[in-house]
Amino acid sequence: MTHDDLLPAVPDIADAALAARLQAVLDNKTKPLGALGRLEALALRLGTILGTESPALEAPQMLVCAADHGLAARGVSAYPSDVTWQMVENFLAGGAAVSVLARQHGLALTVADCGVRRDFQPRPGLVQRRIAAGTADASAGPAMSAAQCAQAIANGREIVRALPGNALLLGEMGIGNSSAAALLLARLADIDIDRCTGAGTGLDADGLVRKRAVLREVLALHADATAPLDALAALGGFEIATLVGAVLQAAEERRVIVLDGFIASAAVLVAQALRPHVAQRCVAAHVSAEPGHALLLERLQLEPLLNLGLRLGEGSGGALAWPLLESACRIVREMASFESAGVSRKDA
Repeated sequence: MTHDDLLPAVPDIADAALAARLQAVLDNKTKPLGALGRLEALALRLGTILGTESPALEAPQMLVCAADHGLAARGVSAYPSDVTWQMVENFLAGGAAVSVLARQHGLALTVADCGVRRDFQPRPGLVQRRIAAGTADASAGPAMSAAQCAQAIANGREIVRALPGNALLLGEMGIGNSSAAALLLARLADIDIDRCTGAGTGLDADGLVRKRAVLREVLALHADATAPLDALAALGGFEIATLVGAVLQAAEERRVIVLDGFIASAAVLVAQALRPHVAQRCVAAHVSAEPGHALLLERLQLEPLLNLGLRLGEGSGGALAWPLLESACRIVREMASFESAGVSRKDA
C-alpha cells in the first residue's frame, strides 16, 4: 500500500552554518559557556526547526484527536469505551487536565472527533472528522481499511493546514489506544510486545498479562502488515492515523512538533517511518510511566525534557513542558551579550 500522493515532502533541515551561528549567539550570552545546560540544546533545536537565529513561538496549537478502538472489547483497558466520549465532553467543557493546562499557558485547544462512538453537537473548539464509530477489532481483522487510513491521514493534514501558528502540540484520547501504540512500536521497531506494553489506564497484574496475550495474538494475525501504512491500518486507531497526518503536515510547514506521551509519540514513529526527517522537527516533552514510551523515544533519538511519571496523555505533558520551549526562545532573543551588557568575559 503506497500513498505517496497523501504524504508531503519533509526535507532534511540540518544546517551546519545556522547551527554554528546559533551556537555563537548562545556562547556570547552573559553566562559561562554551556551554563544553561539542556535549555541551550533546546534553543539550538528550536532555532534549527524554525530556520532562524531569533526563534519565536507564535500561536501554539494543542490538537487532541479522539477515537474509539474495537480492540477495547477484548478487555485491554481498565476503563469502558464510554470514557472516550465522556472525556471529549470534558475537554470541550474545559474540565480536563489538558484544558486547564492549555488555559494556563495560552495554548489554543482543538479537539477532533476522528472516530468516537457518539455524536457530538457542533461547538467552538470541536472539529468533526469522524471516519467511523470506532475502529474494527484488530484481533479479528484490520482495525481499518486502507481507504479509511488514508482518509484519516488526509484529515490530519487538513486540520493542521487550517490552524495558525508555528508550533503544534499533540494530544489524544481513546480507550484502548495504549494497545494500538504498543502494537505499532512492536511492529515498526521490531521490539518484543511484552516490552512495549504497560498497564495503560491502570490494569492490575492479571489484566496486564491478558492484555499482552491479546496483543501478541493481534501481531500474529497481522504478521504481513510490515510497511508503515499497512501496520497503521491493521493495528492503529483513527486518532493515531489522524495525528500521523497532522505531524506530516506540521513537518512540511516546519512547525515545532511537541510530542506528549506514548500514543502521540507512536503517531510520530509512524510519520518518521514514512518520512525520515520528521523527528528533526520534534521536541519530546516528557517520558511517561508507560514502559514503551522510553523505547519509542530512543528509537526516534529524542531526549525528553521532563520525567514526572505521567501516564495521562491528552497532551498534558506537552502543555507542562511548553514554558521550557518559550524560555529557550527568550534566552536567545532577549538575554544580553557580553558586549551589550558591558560584562567582562572570564580571563583567557
